[in-house]
Formats: sequence, C-alpha cells, structure tokens
Amino acid sequence: MRGPWAWVVAAVAGVVLVVVVTAMIGNRDKSDETVPAGEWAQSVCGTIGVWRGEIEAIVEDVRTPNANASGTEEPQSETPQGRTGFVREGLERAILATDSLVEGVENAGIPDTEQGEEAAAIVSEWADGANEALEDAQDNLDEEADSLEDSIEVYTEAAAAIGRVLTLGTEAVAEVAQTDPALASALRDASTCQELQEEAS
Repeated sequence: MRGPWAWVVAAVAGVVLVVVVTAMIGNRDKSDETVPAGEWAQSVCGTIGVWRGEIEAIVEDVRTPNANASGTEEPQSETPQGRTGFVREGLERAILATDSLVEGVENAGIPDTEQGEEAAAIVSEWADGANEALEDAQDNLDEEADSLEDSIEVYTEAAAAIGRVLTLGTEAVAEVAQTDPALASALRDASTCQELQEEAS
C-alpha cells in the first residue's frame, strides 16, 4: 500500500515530467519545417511515448485510487465526492501532459514524404482533439450534479475520457502508416516507435 504522501510524489513526478518534456521539445523546434521521415517518426513517437507513460500512470491512479490521497477517507468508505476529487486531479495532470504532447507534435515538423502534410495533420488533429476532450471532461466534472446517480455518471464518464484519448493515440499512429506508405517504414524502424508499439501491445 502506498504511503500518505504517495499522491504528492505522483503529482510532483508528473510536473517534473512535463517540464522535462517541454525542455526537450523546446530544443528541437521544427514546427512548419520539412524534416526527414525518420527524424519525424522518431520525434513524434518519442513525444507520444512519454505522454502515453504519463497517461497510463494517471489511468492507474484513477482506477485504483489510494484513500490516503485525500487524507480523509479509506477506500472502503470512499464517497462520490472523494472519487470525483481523484478523477479531477487525474484530469488536471492529463491536461498538463497533453499540452506538452500538442507542442511536441507541432515541433516535430512535417515529414518529407508525398503525404507528409496529411500525416502531420492527422497526428496534430488527434493531439488537439485529446486536449479538447480532456478539457471538456474537466468542465463537466465541475458542474454540480443534481443527484448521487448523476454525480457517479459524471465522474465515470470523466475517468473514461482519459482512457479514450490513450486508445485514440495508438489509432492515429496506425492511420498515418496507412495514409503514407513512405512513412510506414520510418515508423516501423524508429526506436521510439518500436518502444511505443511494444507498450501498446
């Protein structure tokens, strides 16, 4: 069982990760530039891989919340309000991570292939859509529920939103490979893409 400060450690780790990723992508800003297919694949998969790791950790925290995270209640006596707090914290972390994802995808540039612009647009639109979906879920969570049932439905839907953006990310990369055959080999060969594929499997 995690200690009472585990949630603080997790939150700090999430912030540190976002700072590190932001620093990394800031040092290789190729937005709107044409780059070799292999470089683009390596950069995009690396960015998505770091984001995926953070989102998976968030999903796990939301799925099996530690009662000590709130410091006031045990898991067996968890209330809808307490549960909503776990989900809200998860969404805040997910939005921060996804902000960095959006920037990282944009900074990867445009692959130098026939369908490069379309491929870059697919990944960029997915990243933007993920951000919007998480922000919408957060807005819905902030609305006051009329009943206990409504409250449970709202936080269940909010928690599911985090998992959905994770699944759609894998689908976006697969769509790029189908859209641009020239990029398919680059995505297959890049070490970060191989790692991402292993994680997704």
